[in-house]
Amino acid sequence: MRWRQGGLRGLLCAALFAFGAGLAHGQELRIGLSSNPSTVDPHFYNNDAVSAVVNHAYETLVALDPDTRLIPALAASWRTLDDTTWEFKLRDGVKFHDGSALTAEDVIFSLDRPATITNSPSSFTTYTRSITGKKAIDRLTVQLTTATPSPLLPNDLTRIFIVSRKLAEKASTDDFNQVRLDAGTGPFRIVKFTPGSSVQFARFDDYWGAKAAWSSLTLRMLPADSARMSALLSGDVQLVENVQANLVPQFRQNKELAVFDKVSSRVMFLYTDHRDSSPFVTDKEGKPLQKNPLKDARVRQAISKLIDRNVLAERVLDKLGVPTANVAAPGMFGFNPALKPEAVDVAGARKLLAEAGYPEGFGLTIFGPNDRYINDEQVVQTIGQMLTRGGIATKVQVSPMSTYIGRASKKELGFGLLGWGVGGGEPAGAMRGLLGTADKDKGMGAINWSSYSNPQFDALLTEAMHTVDNKRREQLLQQAAELALKKDYAIIPLYNQVATWAARKGIAFVPRVDEFTLASQVRPD
Repeated sequence: MRWRQGGLRGLLCAALFAFGAGLAHGQELRIGLSSNPSTVDPHFYNNDAVSAVVNHAYETLVALDPDTRLIPALAASWRTLDDTTWEFKLRDGVKFHDGSALTAEDVIFSLDRPATITNSPSSFTTYTRSITGKKAIDRLTVQLTTATPSPLLPNDLTRIFIVSRKLAEKASTDDFNQVRLDAGTGPFRIVKFTPGSSVQFARFDDYWGAKAAWSSLTLRMLPADSARMSALLSGDVQLVENVQANLVPQFRQNKELAVFDKVSSRVMFLYTDHRDSSPFVTDKEGKPLQKNPLKDARVRQAISKLIDRNVLAERVLDKLGVPTANVAAPGMFGFNPALKPEAVDVAGARKLLAEAGYPEGFGLTIFGPNDRYINDEQVVQTIGQMLTRGGIATKVQVSPMSTYIGRASKKELGFGLLGWGVGGGEPAGAMRGLLGTADKDKGMGAINWSSYSNPQFDALLTEAMHTVDNKRREQLLQQAAELALKKDYAIIPLYNQVATWAARKGIAFVPRVDEFTLASQVRPD
């Protein structure tokens, strides 16, 4: 241990000397990411890992500040003209990276484009379905109409990036990935995308907003904790996200490093298969069951009672988790304080299993990623042990997120761990995707891997999404959450992650609730 600490100090001294020389010129910023985005097409894949990367080159009409409050972006202002008509005034003087000016026609094209992408793993049409009409009033004014009142429209538009119609109208996702077009307006323009390795950017000096502090930016994809931490300590990168959990205390004590953290809006939960039959659910001997035990709410509640969320948060996550029973993060609009994390109750769980017809339990496989969330593999392994001790003989299978999400999104797995960032300042969008009855035409259930369906929940959520009065809308969201999470156990919330970042001395960073690592919020200190 003494050798390792001494070696670490020597490594830090050498790296900081080199880093300080580069910092004086304010030229290149290098960030180590924990995710591995598969594309830089801003409309292809509704995924936070992708959005956090393309956010540097593309912008939305409405943005979120670090605490998920709505702020103007490409739209300088917006207002309702009546219950179903919104007007957005665009900023004057905004240029795309090719030098052309942003217009209302670019906005309309960008809102239409997600629906033209047929092979998206998770479509952005969830956020555009409510829009029934689009009209360019003049070069800088767009009117959007909805069939019913849609107070969440500005929130939804924080997810839709605006691209140049002229450049992107005939472009494919491959054109974006090969960086054949300069179709964004952001503070950086993409120079090169190397899948599985890095995304390189150059500062866009004609950016309408504050000029970036760095002339160039490299986002390195380092999903392995050890590789990411080594890159920081060797000086290969100046900032990393998702600090290896057991190193956080050590990094906090190191005067040559700065650690930043924030309770995230990302809720970690278990999806539970509500279909009549489910893959990887068996009897204790491994034989298929005639009916799916996960379809019974008593079984889902029993699973919840067998999970010690405090152990997960304190031990498995090294205190980088906050137990929850909500979808919304604490303090967020729509958070339901009446929903408390389930207490561990093994006897109560066994009783519920017996009442459901499984006094001896059954067999189950839990799936999860091993390279996406904080200590995700250990979390899945620990949950498997907790369920097995409670009578549900549980096998564990983990795989890289790129493999896992493909199978899970096709509902090939049935039971597993997932994390979802609750954006837009309130949980309606996440509830619509995670818990709404799957309906593409209504933009519901896009990520409802549980196949949960409750018409009463759908009615409450739909009313909330169309209710202009904030007090009434929050009440409806809380009622919907109580029905789906406390009565139905549609999914099983576990905890909110505590997001962490570490930077070299001389770097200032503003942490975000949505866990995005944005170079615009990294500056020389």
